[in-house]
Amino acid sequence: MDMDGILNLTQHPATSDQIEDGVVEPSAEDKKVIQTILTFEEIPSAVEIHGRATDLALIAERYKVAYAMIGGAPFLMSDLERTLVQLGIGPLYAFSKRTCIETPQAGGSVSKQQVFKHIGFVRVMT
Repeated sequence: MDMDGILNLTQHPATSDQIEDGVVEPSAEDKKVIQTILTFEEIPSAVEIHGRATDLALIAERYKVAYAMIGGAPFLMSDLERTLVQLGIGPLYAFSKRTCIETPQAGGSVSKQQVFKHIGFVRVMT
């Protein structure tokens, strides 16, 4: 589902399924910047939220992509969505199905593992 390029603007590396769907990773340097921008140690002001959204959107603009896969602090996402749209970049959220794998262990216990499988993207109305 290549959508003319989808930049990963999340803290996490794209999965192989997301890469198959057209997600590209930013450079290692930009990834560190993105991770820093998405990390909040204190309650941010509205001005700081807008500034961080703008910084992220400008990174995406440099990559000349049609879309950006976003995710992070909910209080940042709506401002980031609007800022991306103003630059002509469509915001997308990854959609995953969660499955639980139960594995019997020695002694009668059961180990549970949550597996997230990328299914596609959710486009938001902006």
